[in-house]
Amino acid sequence: MNREQGLEELKRTRIVVIVRGLEPEHMTGLAEALYEGGIRVMEVTLNTPGALEAIGELQDKLGDRMYIGAGTVLDTEDAERALAVGASFLVTPNMEEDVIRLAAARGVPIFPGAMTPTEVVKAWRAGATAVKLFPSASLGLGYIKELQGPLGHIPMIAVGGVKEDNIRQFMDAGCYAVGIGGSLVRLDDIRSGRLHVITDKARRLLTAAHG
Repeated sequence: MNREQGLEELKRTRIVVIVRGLEPEHMTGLAEALYEGGIRVMEVTLNTPGALEAIGELQDKLGDRMYIGAGTVLDTEDAERALAVGASFLVTPNMEEDVIRLAAARGVPIFPGAMTPTEVVKAWRAGATAVKLFPSASLGLGYIKELQGPLGHIPMIAVGGVKEDNIRQFMDAGCYAVGIGGSLVRLDDIRSGRLHVITDKARRLLTAAHG
């Protein structure tokens, strides 16, 4: 997917699936299961062994249907490596302005991590496409709602602690989207070939997210 298609897909589903610690040989099967479940935005974290190779392979096999990005991008070197293998977007756990500016200059969507109001505003001014609130599980829904008062013009993505039974609350709190990892991408299910479980969960998450 190109930039416009990918961002439109994120706007539609409002879910980014975060994949961490999964072996490269299982990535394509997971992506296809997510696609069948209606979720087409997938982030592979760079601290996953073989992440760069997996991103490149996913782009080759499913890049026309899935929006594949790189997560846990810590510095500009990480960003360059991810872009070299075809990552369509970048996600960081921290507010690293050099990475944000690099992505913005290349026209690549960037979702940097931030926690405080100061970090959120700095990330946005540096060129963030949307700001990832991390760790959302620790910050809580109340914190997110309070941020929306003065900073509601900045699209925010909650990452951490989002599950089927509370995803709608994050949406109602004003989040542009959410990032979901372990509550959806259960490694045991994938490794054992129970991909239908992932597909079913993806469908339920979409239903819950949109009420």
